[in-house]
Parts: sequence; structure tokens; C-alpha cells
Amino acid sequence: MIEAPPQWSLHPQLAKDTINIGDLPLSRLLLINDANYPWLLLVPRRLGVSEMIDLDEVEQAQLWTEIARTGRALKTVTECDKLNIAALGNVVPQLHVHVIARRQGDAAWPKPVWGAVPPINHDQYEADRFIAELRRRLWLVDPAA
Repeated sequence: MIEAPPQWSLHPQLAKDTINIGDLPLSRLLLINDANYPWLLLVPRRLGVSEMIDLDEVEQAQLWTEIARTGRALKTVTECDKLNIAALGNVVPQLHVHVIARRQGDAAWPKPVWGAVPPINHDQYEADRFIAELRRRLWLVDPAA
């Protein structure tokens, strides 16, 4: 019997910590479950990728395009003072890029957001409204539809 090739899946920790917004051409777009900050993740849907250099050059260019599109949409929706964009992967090895809208005076300003304060659950109505606006700006379809 021939086995099916392995398929991409989201790391369990990322699945636990996020809300699925939808898929861009390369990446899954997610909202972090922390209402302290408008905090998005882009996760390329490629097997075994832990570093940007693991993507081929075309995929690297696509990822940067998706980071820029997402960042512009996030900045427009939130009217933030600053965008933080980072790919660390020290805890979760699957390549994921953080795109975080920051405001002077937010819970961690001017320091990094990681571990600054305990996460706060999103208000469901506000999260749904925020996600709908991001989807509209990024031309994304609701994955549940």
C-alpha cells in the first residue's frame, strides 16, 4: 500500500494560541489570543520549514509580500504608532512571523510584548469585527464559510 505524502499542519501550540483568519497564497494568517495587542502571525504552509532560508527564493519573496500586505492592513485598521515584525521561533520551531500593532502606552511599551503582561481574552464581538475588517482589506474568505 502506498502511503500518502505528509501534509502541512499547524504546530499544536500555535493552534492553541490563535484564531484562524484565513489563508493567503503562501501563509495561514492567525490572530494571537491576547487582546493586549493587535497581534497577527503568518505561518507558511510548507512542511519542515523552521527558518526563512528553508523557503526557496520565490517563496521568500511571497512571504515578504504577505508580511507587507498584512502589515499595511493591520496599520490601517488599528491606526497604530509602530509595527513590530519578527520571526524568532525559539519556543515553536515552525516558521511563523509575528506582525504586531503597537501603541505608545500599550501594556508593554516600549519593550517587546513577550511575557510583559498576562494575556487577556478577546471580546468575541470585537475580535469578530477586527477579523472581518482584516479579511476585507486582504481579500480573504472566512475559512469557516
